[in-house]
Amino acid sequence: MKTYTLDEVQDKLLGKVGTPERDKFEYELQMDLIGKAIKETRKERNLTQEELGKLIGVQKAQISRLESNASNVTMDTLLRVFTALKAKVKLQVELPNLKISIGE
Repeated sequence: MKTYTLDEVQDKLLGKVGTPERDKFEYELQMDLIGKAIKETRKERNLTQEELGKLIGVQKAQISRLESNASNVTMDTLLRVFTALKAKVKLQVELPNLKISIGE
C-alpha cells in the first residue's frame, strides 16, 4: 500500500498551490474561518445578531449571512463588524509600485 503526504493529497484533490482551483478553495476556507470567528466573538461579547447589526447599521439577516460565509460582504461592512467587536485589524496591500498598511 502506497502512502501519500498531506501535500500530495491536497495537490491531487484541490489542485497545486497557485492554480485557480486551489486559490478558490483557499479563499473560501479563509472566508468560512472569518465568519466562524465573527460568530464566536459576537457570542463571547454577549451580542445577538440583531444587536451587532444595529451597531453597524445592517439587518440581522446580513449578520447571519456574514457568519455563515464572509465571502459575499464588502470590506466596509467587514471593517465595521471588526470595529464593533473591538478586533485589531491589520491589512497590508502590496502592489508593484505601492505598499499600503491599515491598522496597527
